[in-house]
Amino acid sequence: MVFWGYLGLLYEKISLGIPFTSVHFFSANTNTLVTPFVAGLLALGMNEAVYASEIVRAGLLSVDHGQVEAAHSLGMSPAYTLRRIIVPQAMRVIIPPMGNETISMLKNTALLQLIAVPELYTRASWISAQNLSQVELLIVASAWYLVLTSVLSVPQYYLERRYGRGAGRSLPATPWQQARQTVTRTRTRVAQVTHRNPRNARTEADS
Repeated sequence: MVFWGYLGLLYEKISLGIPFTSVHFFSANTNTLVTPFVAGLLALGMNEAVYASEIVRAGLLSVDHGQVEAAHSLGMSPAYTLRRIIVPQAMRVIIPPMGNETISMLKNTALLQLIAVPELYTRASWISAQNLSQVELLIVASAWYLVLTSVLSVPQYYLERRYGRGAGRSLPATPWQQARQTVTRTRTRVAQVTHRNPRNARTEADS
């Protein structure tokens, strides 16, 4: 990240042309092309691309080779086999670590403060330097990170549920389904209690 942020110190200009000749098709100042935002995007993107590629490779290797042989025996092309047989089964392995890496990259954006990118933590640091409320601003930034990671966890949950079909006998209930089941059980218990109380009152009156 520091390397990309201070790339202009190493290379004053970035040019595109034919090497070892005076032919240049394009030339521009490095600081103009590689802004702090672009530098942060390149740093985080290249760092996460390495992990993402290994996650995808592990997911593809997790599919049994017999599935590929069976698809080829049915006359499926390699591209069709990859799209319809391998990838749907590999996604069940790919989605959980890929979602975790996405959330981890979101939290790693706080490191962009090193190259003065105005992201969430940097903004909180600038404001706290003005009003001297460091702890309060850190709590606010933590709350926003919690909200953002929670929002990213929702599609991850439903993707895991979708691609997990067939791996188990039954899928776990979604949060909405769990809430509906809780409300239904509560209503049933309340109805049972209210139905029993009049009977108890009549029994006590008769006695």
